[in-house]
Amino acid sequence: MKDANFPIFKTKTEGVTEKFNLNDPDSRRKYFDAKAGEEIKKLREYLDSGKTFIAYLIGKKNSGKGTYSKLFMEAIGSKNIGHISVGDIMRDVHASLSDPARKKELTDFLQENYRGFHTIEETIGLIEGRDQSSLVSTELTLALLKYEISRRPRQALFIDGFPRGLDQVNYSIFLKDLLGYRNDPDFFVFLDLPEEVIDARIKTRVICPVCKTPRNIRLAITKEIGYDETTKTFYLICDEAACKGARMVTKEGDELGMEPIRKRLEADDMIAKHLLKLKGVPHVFLRNSIPVSEASVTADDYELTPAYSFELDEKKKIKVIETPWTVTDDNGAESYSLMPAPVALSLIKQIAKTLKL
Repeated sequence: MKDANFPIFKTKTEGVTEKFNLNDPDSRRKYFDAKAGEEIKKLREYLDSGKTFIAYLIGKKNSGKGTYSKLFMEAIGSKNIGHISVGDIMRDVHASLSDPARKKELTDFLQENYRGFHTIEETIGLIEGRDQSSLVSTELTLALLKYEISRRPRQALFIDGFPRGLDQVNYSIFLKDLLGYRNDPDFFVFLDLPEEVIDARIKTRVICPVCKTPRNIRLAITKEIGYDETTKTFYLICDEAACKGARMVTKEGDELGMEPIRKRLEADDMIAKHLLKLKGVPHVFLRNSIPVSEASVTADDYELTPAYSFELDEKKKIKVIETPWTVTDDNGAESYSLMPAPVALSLIKQIAKTLKL
């Protein structure tokens, strides 16, 4: 986030010398326990006692809001924690209206809980017929949030996608009261992700034409790499045996990078900067990148995102070269991108501190 000075969280931990494979779930759990075992224990006790919290995930589109909250749940346990994406709610509700029973359930709920400027019939019609790229009213968004929460056990919540516009900021300040939550803590989780990272992730992602599995030619490679003699380019080969060595390809439009979503990114940035000024609500800061100049003292090598490149050796065999992914952050500093796990580790420790555990 340009001009924002997010603190750097140190994930290198004294006394922890084991090197963990952060792509492996079992090794990742050991990583969390080794570096945040005490905080994880306290958070589990807090949640098992029936207490909750509401965390608003504030960051640009594709900044990892869902990834980090799911890793938090992986470390703590998902029984008492939920991740709610406002965008997913809209899509799920829209799809569920084809089921008469679900439609009646939603209609009955809205009759009891919706306050706004449309009749219930108009509101259902809006959901059924609206353009998926448009935004529904804040009043309806709040009602659908409450509807989603009513259909699951009482949980601590990560709210993803609210507020979506400046007109929703004031609602977000009092959202836990509007949703009927008791006086448990709420706080904002700000995510800082360099635009260069978003752009590169889009431009270098590929997909299997058979099974549709996504990977990334630069950041998330497959076991087998191919080389096209005609175009003199390397490509990924899908790992799924059923795909029979399918060549992974770039999706149409990805070559444009983040340009098609630039306005959305600018709006997200504006909302975040506005909320950073808010007093009276605790702030948690997550950074996807750290300055190269400070990396040796703040993070272990395996916590840095690897970037891959390829070359042919003298026998025409493909050699894979792995180096830390170096990017320029939004303030012009040369930085390393972090793997998702150390960012989630920062989230665990900061939430425990915010809850005064």
